[in-house]
Amino acid sequence: MKLPSRVAVTLVGLLILAACDTAPEPAGRPTGGTTPTTPPAPSSASASPVAFDKALHDELIAMLERDQADREGSPQAESDQARTARLKDIVRAHGWPTFALVGEDGGNAAWAIAQHSDLDPAFQQEALDLLRAAVAAGQASPGNLAYLHDRVATGRGEPQEYGTQIRCGPGGPVPATPIRNEADVERRRAEAGLPTLASYLAEMTTICAQDTN
Repeated sequence: MKLPSRVAVTLVGLLILAACDTAPEPAGRPTGGTTPTTPPAPSSASASPVAFDKALHDELIAMLERDQADREGSPQAESDQARTARLKDIVRAHGWPTFALVGEDGGNAAWAIAQHSDLDPAFQQEALDLLRAAVAAGQASPGNLAYLHDRVATGRGEPQEYGTQIRCGPGGPVPATPIRNEADVERRRAEAGLPTLASYLAEMTTICAQDTN
């Protein structure tokens, strides 16, 4: 799906991208194998002070720009799989790229690459676990965690918690998989710092309409 004005690397734009690029067909991901097949990465929440790594920050931002260019219809020499492989290397060396290590925008970039790592579900699950620990330490975005949680769940064909993974159906936007306990979804979204589901679906309605034109 093409989105307007998505070249700028903003969190709002990334969240829309994460919904529109959603979810491979649920049947395509096996229900098992969620345990990472590679050795666990270092913990992202360390008691020692972490120095900001500008080179790593800049690399992640550049990776995200290529990721977005791919999704804007400008094919890149680097594939999603290659970006996943590089993020794996980064995680092995540093743990999850935290705000302290790469800044908020660098952390958002790492999350977006993990969000698009659908061809490596074991790593996507590992990234989710590390991101959850980083959020608990105040070093990552709760909203990003909500999106990745739903991405992993819908990839398995399981209900989502926050209603972030949306497809454009014939009548407009529809959840990629059902939302668990939908009556309570607004509370969960608020706790993650996300807008209401109604406003989100209204925005997605506009995007779905643009995509059909």
